[in-house]
Amino acid sequence: MSVYENWERLVRATLEREQLRSAGQRPGQSASGLAGAVPPSLGRTTNIDAILQAADEIEDDDPNVARILCEQAYSMSQNLDPNSEGRGVLQFKTGLMSVIKQKLALKGGAAINRRHDIEHLWKFYLNYKRRHRVEDIQKQQKLRESGIFSEEMESRVLELKRVYTTLRVLIDVLELLVGDSVTDGTTRLIMDEVKKIKKTDATYGGDLKPYNIVPLDSPSVTNAIGFFLEVKAAMFAIRYSSDLPRIPAEFNAPEHRSMDIFDLLEFVFGFQSDNIRNQRENVVLTIANAQSRLGLPTDVEPKIDERAVNEVFLKVLDNYIKWCRYVGVRVAWNSLEAITKSRKIILISLYFLIWGEAANVRFIPECLCYIFHHMAKDLDAIVDQPEAVHAKSCISADDNSVSYLQEVIFPIYETLESEAARNNNGKAAHSAWRNYDDFNEFFWDPSCFHLGWPMKKDSAFLMKPRRRKRTGKSSFVEHRTYLHLYRSFHRLWIFLFLMFQGLTIIAFHKGDINLDTFKIVLSVGPAFFILNFIECCLDVLLMYGAYRTSRGFALSRIFIRFSSFGVFSAFIMYLYLKVLDERSSKNSDSTYFRIYLLVIGVYAAVRIIFALVLKIPACHRLSHVSDRWPFFQFFKWIYQERYFVGRGLFERASDYIRYVAFWLVIFACKFTFAYYLQIHPLVGPTNIIVGLHELSYSWHDLVSKGNKNALTILSLWAPVFAIYLMDIHIWYTLMSALVGGLMGARARLGEIRSIEMLQKRFESFPEAFVNNLVSGQATRIPDPRQYAQESQDLNKVHAATFAPFWNEIIKSLREEDFVSNREMDLLSMPSNSGNLRLVQWPLFLLSSKIPYALELAGACEDTQADLWNRISRDEYMAYAVQECYYNAKNILQSIVDDGEGRLWVERLFREINNNISEGSLLVVVSLKKLQLVASRLNALTGLLTRTESPELARGAAKAVFDLYDVVTHDFLASSLSEFFDTWNILAKARHEGRLFSRILWPTNPELKEQIKRLHLLLTVKDSAANIPKNLEARRRLEFFTNSLFMKMPQAKPVSEMMPFCVFTPYYSETVLYGLSELRVENEDGISILFYLQKIFPDEWENFLERIGRGESTAESLQDSSSDTLELRFWASYRGQTLARTVRGMMYYRRALMLQSYLERRRSVGIEGGYSGVDMFNTQGFELSSDSRAQADLKFTYVVSCQIYGQQKQKKAPEAADIALLLQRNEALRVAFIHVEDIPSPDGKIVKEYYSKLVKADVHGRDQEIYSIKLPGDPKLGEGKPENQNHAIVFTRGEAVQTIDMNQDNYLEEAMKMRNLLEEFRGNHGLRAPTILGLREHVFTGSVSSLAWFMSNQETSFVTLGQRVLAFPLKVRMHYGHPDVFDRLFHVTRGGISKASRVINISEDIYAGFNSTLRQGNITHHEYIQVGKGRDVGLNQIALFEGKVAGGNGEQILSRDVYRVGQLFDFFRMLSFYFTTVGYYVCTMMTVLTVYIFLYGRVYLALSGLDSAISLKAKLLGNTALDAALNAQFLVQIGIFTAVPMVMGFILELGLLKAVFSFVIMQLQLCSVFFTFSLGTKTHYFGRTILHGGAKYRATGRGFVVRHIKFAENYRLYSRSHFVKALEVALLLIVYIAYGYTDGGASSFILLTISSWFLVLSWLFAPYIFNPSGFEWQKTVVDFDDWTSWLLYKGGVGVKGEYSWESWWDEEQMHIQTLRGRILETILSLRFFIFQYGIVYKLNLTGNDTSLAVYGFSWVVLFGFVLIFKVFTFSIKKSSNFQLLIRFVQGVTAIGLIVALILFVAFTDLSVTDLFASVLAFVPTGWAILSLAIAWRGLVRSLGLWDSVREIARMYDAGMGILIFAPIAFLSWFPFISTFQSRLLFNQAFSRGLEISLILAGNKANVQA
Repeated sequence: MSVYENWERLVRATLEREQLRSAGQRPGQSASGLAGAVPPSLGRTTNIDAILQAADEIEDDDPNVARILCEQAYSMSQNLDPNSEGRGVLQFKTGLMSVIKQKLALKGGAAINRRHDIEHLWKFYLNYKRRHRVEDIQKQQKLRESGIFSEEMESRVLELKRVYTTLRVLIDVLELLVGDSVTDGTTRLIMDEVKKIKKTDATYGGDLKPYNIVPLDSPSVTNAIGFFLEVKAAMFAIRYSSDLPRIPAEFNAPEHRSMDIFDLLEFVFGFQSDNIRNQRENVVLTIANAQSRLGLPTDVEPKIDERAVNEVFLKVLDNYIKWCRYVGVRVAWNSLEAITKSRKIILISLYFLIWGEAANVRFIPECLCYIFHHMAKDLDAIVDQPEAVHAKSCISADDNSVSYLQEVIFPIYETLESEAARNNNGKAAHSAWRNYDDFNEFFWDPSCFHLGWPMKKDSAFLMKPRRRKRTGKSSFVEHRTYLHLYRSFHRLWIFLFLMFQGLTIIAFHKGDINLDTFKIVLSVGPAFFILNFIECCLDVLLMYGAYRTSRGFALSRIFIRFSSFGVFSAFIMYLYLKVLDERSSKNSDSTYFRIYLLVIGVYAAVRIIFALVLKIPACHRLSHVSDRWPFFQFFKWIYQERYFVGRGLFERASDYIRYVAFWLVIFACKFTFAYYLQIHPLVGPTNIIVGLHELSYSWHDLVSKGNKNALTILSLWAPVFAIYLMDIHIWYTLMSALVGGLMGARARLGEIRSIEMLQKRFESFPEAFVNNLVSGQATRIPDPRQYAQESQDLNKVHAATFAPFWNEIIKSLREEDFVSNREMDLLSMPSNSGNLRLVQWPLFLLSSKIPYALELAGACEDTQADLWNRISRDEYMAYAVQECYYNAKNILQSIVDDGEGRLWVERLFREINNNISEGSLLVVVSLKKLQLVASRLNALTGLLTRTESPELARGAAKAVFDLYDVVTHDFLASSLSEFFDTWNILAKARHEGRLFSRILWPTNPELKEQIKRLHLLLTVKDSAANIPKNLEARRRLEFFTNSLFMKMPQAKPVSEMMPFCVFTPYYSETVLYGLSELRVENEDGISILFYLQKIFPDEWENFLERIGRGESTAESLQDSSSDTLELRFWASYRGQTLARTVRGMMYYRRALMLQSYLERRRSVGIEGGYSGVDMFNTQGFELSSDSRAQADLKFTYVVSCQIYGQQKQKKAPEAADIALLLQRNEALRVAFIHVEDIPSPDGKIVKEYYSKLVKADVHGRDQEIYSIKLPGDPKLGEGKPENQNHAIVFTRGEAVQTIDMNQDNYLEEAMKMRNLLEEFRGNHGLRAPTILGLREHVFTGSVSSLAWFMSNQETSFVTLGQRVLAFPLKVRMHYGHPDVFDRLFHVTRGGISKASRVINISEDIYAGFNSTLRQGNITHHEYIQVGKGRDVGLNQIALFEGKVAGGNGEQILSRDVYRVGQLFDFFRMLSFYFTTVGYYVCTMMTVLTVYIFLYGRVYLALSGLDSAISLKAKLLGNTALDAALNAQFLVQIGIFTAVPMVMGFILELGLLKAVFSFVIMQLQLCSVFFTFSLGTKTHYFGRTILHGGAKYRATGRGFVVRHIKFAENYRLYSRSHFVKALEVALLLIVYIAYGYTDGGASSFILLTISSWFLVLSWLFAPYIFNPSGFEWQKTVVDFDDWTSWLLYKGGVGVKGEYSWESWWDEEQMHIQTLRGRILETILSLRFFIFQYGIVYKLNLTGNDTSLAVYGFSWVVLFGFVLIFKVFTFSIKKSSNFQLLIRFVQGVTAIGLIVALILFVAFTDLSVTDLFASVLAFVPTGWAILSLAIAWRGLVRSLGLWDSVREIARMYDAGMGILIFAPIAFLSWFPFISTFQSRLLFNQAFSRGLEISLILAGNKANVQA
């Protein structure tokens, strides 16, 4: 086979694969083929991809034309890159040439004639143009401009776009082929057509040129947005005006639009063209939307209102104006009143252009202010000139080119990059490099203007770090130390220490408060000043590293405070010592006491006055004015540091009183508890112990002689004091649960919490919906209340308004497969827009009502009134009866065609109506026969619901006659019956056979709907109590209907609402599950698809019903590509995928289109040609171009797919899936970073970075909208915020909602977005909101028990927790998505997150800190919710919690937390602390309390003091200890975490369900989970502060259906949980073995039960919550895997998951610094207490307490180490030497056994001593290991590292065996595994799991 043939096969295979991959495209789309494979280097400057796409489309019509186009594409690519140097160019050209050869072969190999090609192409062009009616386009353009939109035109939108694209390609290729050789008539005609097309290109250019939302470069026929008056006005406002300077001719003027101010700015400053295009649209939309809120312009040439421009101007430049005031410079304009509207728009545009191209400098907002300040001044000077010139600051000195990016941004970026390189990938100390905040704070000082303009390249600011020569930190240094905790929140610690001191003094004085006690209590004075002095010392110490670069003002303050508090401390201490002297002396003189009181009183009064004054807004204003006077400024400055941020952090008085009252209640509870249950019970034992002398120690005492048993007292008080510091968080939790519950109840949460409640209150929904969610204020939308006089009419109008929205919600539930077709029919609501005055309700409310009413009527023996009263008790039964009656009447009147029959119908109903009104119905009818009438009516409606046919028509006529017969002869009383029988007209028609012989088959949609409803009312007998069945559908409907009664702002019309954008960062997570992913089975035979079918069985059935596959299996769906794609989406919508997020967020657009569509119809009304029915008809609303344009004006969705470009180049499946999402969602935009390799002149490859935005074009391919060059790699800091930052320039609107890619949204919630956005204008305190917090629903709760725990915990925080934080505490921050940001506020202040490496690892919360410090306001709203996915497996949860805990560890070191802690008032600071880093501090304190208690008890036990003291004093303060330990235990097992959760359950589920849920959680071992979680948080939080190492941990976000191997769990939890658990177990064993208590072992167990629970939870939780964790086969495999991992030696490049040695090395990487080694050394010393204490307790040592005993124990230990070395020694030199080694090992083993036997036999050494020795030596060995690891460099140099590694391996082996043994034992019992499956997963999946195990076993047998 030839090379050519091989290549042909390869090309065909590639094209087939492309076609398969494109199976997921929209119907009617072809595969992208070669068009999708154009290399970026070719596609960027040409339209090759468009030519090839046109060739693909034309292929079927004319293959010869397709061949001509392909040849032209090849020619263009050859001209562009003749040597094929670009990436992928050679492969592309070769493939294209092969395709051309194929097409030539099809042509028969005839010679190519270019002239014939041109003529052929020209003829095809003319035919194509004629066939697609292109001449009609100009007519349609005029219609659009006049505002007339035809349905036909709207349906042709997509077709027109494709036609334009193909037409433009054909004419371009013709022009290229003709070139300059215009020789004959055809070529002249072609060139004339080219000129004509270019002249009229404006007609449809907007559809050919890529645009984002508004086609500004040229108008669009298919996009109505350009015809909106506000958009037109905004476009007019940015036009070039006569007062601006002339732009030189060298500037390329735009072809299809007028010149505007952006062209001027592009020329002057050299902004990139795509930045210009991007910000042009941004400014137009911003101004247009501001105008729309003020009213639409009505002039012939619409103009923007001055107020709209002012509003935007002040919002955009607010931060700049504040910065100018702070640094003391004038703004760049004279005054707001002096500058024109046009000049304001220019300044707005300039700022946005500076920001849009600033790249990473966007994180330095005050630097942007500095740049804007100077560029605005440059512009001011240029604008006053007659002709525009380039700004000098942007002109390159090398080539005189003008470039803002190169000259302004690039130097700053280079310095940023150099500093970021110093962080050593996050491992270097924060103090070693400048982060974004350091750069930004440089501009907080007036001295920043020394930088000059253009910026001096040799300035300290732009100096790149070189070795030791670098610019230091700005005003804060993030040293890694726990001391930041005290420094940032010193007021809290001082308060707690002083209160403890005061309460302890009072307790020791037996509660007597007299003068003597008062004098002792006054010791808090010196303590207060000393503690403040410590804080001043920390200020001095922790500023090291910033002294050279900090502002002199700030340094002066630090040293003034240090000196003053030092002097004050000494002075107050001296005074107080004198007071004590006076007290002890008998002299009655109290001079010093009076002086002391005076000094303390004056100081306290001044502080209190300052504190109170700062809470009064009027005083704040006075304080602001007083800044002009140096005297006041000095005192304010000493009292509180002055920064650009953090000024004015006060709230209005009412809010202040609320949160102060909140904390006063907590303090009252906390200190009462502390005094009576913690401090007071310890006073007696302490006095007794202090009074004890000559206590005997059982070891050699070194420190306790003559110090009144200080260590004993410390061991007694330490755990109580630890709990004292921590338990304030418990009281906060209880108080917040109570307040949050009351606030939730007040907000009407949980009023509708069941489907029964929903049904009962459904009647009130339409009015509530109209009042809240339907705009009644807009001038173009009349209020329905204007049309209704009677309540019935008003209800009908409300129902008609509500129905289309309700039905669309039900439709969305059906599309999501939460309800079946039948349920959709029952839940849907009639339009209520017909003639029937009665409100028609959904059938699920009325089902079974008619059969029951018929029974009541049949059994009725009473009067008509009694019967109606009985029916009316159920209001929906009354509705059903009335509707049946009116529908039956209307149907019969409509279908009976003959005159006699119609007379009978009219007379019958007239008689019945008369008798009803007279109350005598029961006289003229026989209700017992009503059932018979209903059956005949049912038969008739059953026929009429079907499609008309002659047989059915005859059957319907007979059914009507049967109905007539039954009614006349059975139902009516004899008098009426006889009347109808003897009525001549009827009798004659009956005898002649004409009566009811002709039926009018229903064709009117309204009538057909009535017939269908009547039929269902008569036939549906099922109760509606179980509709819908799906729990998620119920939850959503219940929440939505409940929210209608909650307080929310009135919705604005869509045209007047605040525009917003949704913004999602994405990296490489799952976009859409592939078929192979869904089907791949784990070792149990469980696939993701199988798992989903078992977890969501009803949704699977609904899915099959929706795609019309009924009872099909998943395997059978492979037959159809469309069904396969639907299956992929169905599964993906149940996972945490990008597809789910995109679908959810696009509901916003759908909701806005629906709302806009109905508002437009109602505004036009009957005058516009809409009948009452049409006014509420939503059919085709998604195709309305006006509604689509209105939605696009108000909503955009940008997904920032950072590596999408790389994924496309690699042909990754994620790229294809993202492209599929783009095709299915026309409003979706994807931003990504494109990297291009550019050869430099010196031959090196230079990488260029671009920020790109793409959308799907008409062919479904990516269409590049903008491409903005970046100064370099944007990822200098944390990945996610950098990913957000590069794409934020493409967002639009005034608000931006940040959404993670594991979130979801619902159509019914999207309808409330207008209301939510109005909160930005609501009254929420002194300041307008800048972040709106939203409620989240965690949708992963049903996956497993762990997911349920996590879901409940998360839900309680995002609802009740954040409710309290926002109000009354006023400290809610941004805790991640889905909060809504004030976009203009945040993008001008640094963005929506911070990005400095490691310190900003929890990037989201810094947005909250930044917003608060910059005088923002963060609120929380619970009438709207967004879905959120959470981690569902223990390992995922642990990684997530580790990430968050590590992030909080970094927060403690950050300047943001320091400033908030310093600048908030005391009570608000408390709220902030306990809800951010304080939560983790208290969590860690909970675990430390266990250690403190047990080490204290072990000290007493090993020293022998507990027995000695107990013999002399029976009381050891057990009351206080019990109280402390009980509090610790309740925190440990998550009880207090659960209190808000339970309160949330009670509020939203009801008391019984809450209790039931809580009990079920306990039975599913949630306490084990919470205890384990406690260890995770403690480990990562503590390690981060000690050593660093916080990092983003990818959790996977997938379904955990696989068994986690033992070794994997061991690696993850060994150091975080297992080591610590075994240490606690060791402490407990030593305590039990050597401690003393009267009650024996049972007392020990009761005292330590919480600690044993912690040990068991930490050791075994990973295996309890591991799927199939106790299955014997897996246990055996796990053991083999673990031993293989443990013994594998590893080597260079071997990962830790394969080798123990590699893992062990990785585990030590966190110890990097000298400080870290010293801290590890100090912490490791605690393990030596075991050996020191136990050796003196051995029978062998007796009562000997000399140090020699301890020394001898080290000799023994050394001997054991030598023996270990003998047994582990191996060498590979010779076999003889091996034999010798084995001989020595054998002799040593025998000798060791003999020696042990002799020791036991001839000395006092006992068997228990052997076990005790193990307890002694194991911790010592671990301590030596820890020290060796900490000082590994030294150990390596001594040649001992290999020995240390082997000892470490032995320790890990021992720990593994200890954990594995119980698991192996339990795995023997099969029922344990079954029980575990039930525990972990719901019952459906448990059953499925067991079945799959059997199937897997059968498979194995078959294979065998």
